[in-house]
Amino acid sequence: MTAVLDVNSDMNPDADAAAPDGAVVEVPVAAWAARAGALTVDVLFGVAAAAVMALLAWISPWQGWQWWLYVVVLVLFGGAVLVNRWLLPAWTGWTLGRAVAGIRVVGRTGARVGVLRLMARDIAHLLDTAALFVGWLWPLWDRRGRTFADLLLRTEVHRVDAPPRDLRKPVAVGMVATVVMCGAGAALGYGAVYRHDRAVDRARAEISQQGPRIVEQMLSYSPQTVKDDFAKAQSLATDSYRPQLVAQQNSVQKAPIVDNEYWTVNSAVTEVAPTTATMLMAMQGQRGADPASMKFITATVQVDFVESGGQWRVQNLTVITRPQPGGGPR
Repeated sequence: MTAVLDVNSDMNPDADAAAPDGAVVEVPVAAWAARAGALTVDVLFGVAAAAVMALLAWISPWQGWQWWLYVVVLVLFGGAVLVNRWLLPAWTGWTLGRAVAGIRVVGRTGARVGVLRLMARDIAHLLDTAALFVGWLWPLWDRRGRTFADLLLRTEVHRVDAPPRDLRKPVAVGMVATVVMCGAGAALGYGAVYRHDRAVDRARAEISQQGPRIVEQMLSYSPQTVKDDFAKAQSLATDSYRPQLVAQQNSVQKAPIVDNEYWTVNSAVTEVAPTTATMLMAMQGQRGADPASMKFITATVQVDFVESGGQWRVQNLTVITRPQPGGGPR
C-alpha cells in the first residue's frame, strides 16, 4: 500500500521540506501481511511460550524445582519480548520481526520512535483488540495503513530497506527453538503430573488395603502374646509417634491384661499424597475372653500415615469417638 500525499498539506506536515511546492510524495506504507508476520515473530511466539510456561508452573508442585524452572523460563521469554518490542527499536530502529519483514515504526516525520512512545503504542493496541479486533484490520482501509493505536500515538509503519545482515535464518532458528522448548516443557510437565497422579493412585490403593489392617494390629493384643503384640505395634509406628504409643502400652500393662481386639467395619481415605495419607475409620472391638464378662465396643479414629522405605506407618492416631459399649460379635 502506498499513500499519495501533498507535501504541503496538513495531513503530511512532516514531509520532505526539500520537495517543491505542490509535489506529490509516495509514502511507503507497510503491507498488512508484513505487519502481521512481524507481529507473529515479535509477540505471538513469545507470548504463547510464556503462556505455556505459566500453565506448566500452575500444575507443578509449588516452588518445586520444576516450578522454578518454568517460572524462570517464563520470565526470560517475557523479558525477551519486551526488550525486542520496546528497547531494540529505540536503539537500532528494528525489532527482529520488522527487520525480517523490512518495515519500521516511525513518527509522522519518519524519525525513530522512543521507548515510552513504543510502550504507549503497545498499550494502545488494547483498543484495537477491544473493538472486536477491528483496529488490527483498520490498516486494510486506512490510506496510511494505521491501526487505532497508530492514530492515537501519531505513528505509522513504513516499508524500508531491510538491515544489511540477513536475519531470516537466525529468526527461523529461534522460532523453531521456541517451539521445541515449549514441547519439551510440556512433555516434562506431563510426565511430572502423570507420575504424580500415578503415585497418588498407588498410595490410595495401598493405604486403602493396608491402613485398616495396620491399625487393627496396633490396637489388638492378648495376654499370652502381649510382648510380641506391643513390639509389632511399635514397628508400625513412625519414630515421632512411637514414644506416645509406648506410653499408652505402659499404661495398659499397669492393670491386668485382657484380650483386646479391634477390627475395622468401615474406612475412608480423606487425604492422600504419594507418601502421606489420612484415613477415617469406624471400628468395633471386644475386650476379654470370657463370654460372661466380654465387652463389645465401638470407636471412630482418624489416622495419619507416612510411607517410608516401602512401608506405611502410623504418624498419628486421634480418637474421634472414644470406645463405647455397643456393637456385637463379628
